[in-house]
Amino acid sequence: MKKNLVWLASYPKSGNTWTRIFLANYLTNAKEPISINQARHFGIGDNGVEMYDKVAGRKIDPRDVGLTLQLRHGVLRGISNNNADVNLVKTHCAAKRAQGVQLIPHEYTKSAIYIMRNPLDMVMSYARHYALTFEEAVDYINHKNNSLAADDKVVWSYLGPWSDHVASWTSMKPYPTLVLRYEDMLERPEEEFAKVVEHFGMTVDPERLDRAIRFASFKELKSQEEKEGFVERAQKSKSFFTKGQSGHWKDELPPELADKIIKANRQTMKRFGYLDE
Repeated sequence: MKKNLVWLASYPKSGNTWTRIFLANYLTNAKEPISINQARHFGIGDNGVEMYDKVAGRKIDPRDVGLTLQLRHGVLRGISNNNADVNLVKTHCAAKRAQGVQLIPHEYTKSAIYIMRNPLDMVMSYARHYALTFEEAVDYINHKNNSLAADDKVVWSYLGPWSDHVASWTSMKPYPTLVLRYEDMLERPEEEFAKVVEHFGMTVDPERLDRAIRFASFKELKSQEEKEGFVERAQKSKSFFTKGQSGHWKDELPPELADKIIKANRQTMKRFGYLDE
């Protein structure tokens, strides 16, 4: 079995799609920004219902969690079997077991890129994306059984609480894992995105890097979404791309909710530089 899956992993609304669009522009050496609706072809999600139907040999009920978990390894094996050196796979799953099934099986995995974001900022984007109140979103990201529900297009994905998700991906692994912070990618894009390029074993071309970063800017992505829409936008969400900022929780998130997140995630937030105390 060829280990050729490179996971692009994150908690939702932490920079996963942004990074994938950067990669699409860099890998193609595009001279004009690639359409955000084409960039999704530069990597495959691990939760598309069609893949599970194919492995099952029939139409399945994507809301049958037990069945989709039984089929998951077959889906990942099918992706791996194309014999490519690298298959980029987007996931929001924790690198853990669910009902006894290893969600990120080592036998297919070449490496991983994990992107984290300050949960105080992430939770507000999470709320907007899934049409939740801030209070509901805070409860979700702190809940031990938090997951993304299935619908007609995607199967269930297990997240767990934010700290457990981070720990599951940043703990010692038998494969290389590049850990990035969303805030560093905003502040030092050339340095951080260069790490992504190097992770794939490629030499960084500064001009190409600069162009791909500009083509994946939030201003460009938001402009494209306003003109042509975005197929990955949640049905209940008004837009997928916003301003791409950090620290806006200080003005928008009620203090009691910020305190609730900090209380539940203090150790992990301190470890990764999100708390000074």
